[in-house]
Amino acid sequence: MAGGKSGAVRAAIFGLNDGIVSNVSLIMGVAGGVAGSGADPRIILLAGMAGLLAGAFSMGAGEYVSMRVQRELFERLIHIEAHEIGSDPEGETEELARLLERRGIPAEDARRSAQHIMADPDQALDVHAREEFGLDPEELGSPWTAAASSFLTFAVGAFVPLVPFLFAAGAAAAWTSVALSLVALFSVGAGLSVLTERPWLASGGRMALIGGVAAVITHLIGRLIGVGVP
Repeated sequence: MAGGKSGAVRAAIFGLNDGIVSNVSLIMGVAGGVAGSGADPRIILLAGMAGLLAGAFSMGAGEYVSMRVQRELFERLIHIEAHEIGSDPEGETEELARLLERRGIPAEDARRSAQHIMADPDQALDVHAREEFGLDPEELGSPWTAAASSFLTFAVGAFVPLVPFLFAAGAAAAWTSVALSLVALFSVGAGLSVLTERPWLASGGRMALIGGVAAVITHLIGRLIGVGVP
């Protein structure tokens, strides 16, 4: 199960990816909607900034709640295990011996090891948590760390499509935004290949393709719906 570090890394990766994809899609949708309407081009920048802030707060809050519930569940499991160790040490010793046997330790050695471990309640709880639930009691994940990581990385990702609109406007800025976002998505995907050990070209290309398709679809929908501005 995910510990603190893996939870923060996961939140950071999803935050960065979601920030880029969601905001480039929003920007292209708005750009398509206002195309030819005579609307102030700054409306696209405003929409992008609103999307950045709303998405970052939503991601941060969602990640906090998710990690908080996960941590409370893990703490509950550990609390139950601690109670069982205190109330039925012999039964827990037998259970631990069986768990050690499954790891290939001979029965007699497993029994002696279990008795030795159970002599120290703290060590017993640590080993039981690891063996039964795959948990490290010292690393259950920090909701605040995950939330902050998700908030910041989403904001960074969502800022990428906005950059061209700080210096230009119109179709040139819109399609530069898409190009910049695709490069960023490809880079994130290629970087993830170091962790997943998948081909970097395929990993990066997949992320860029998903982002590109989302941007094109939202742009077409924006053009179809349109926005009339007096």
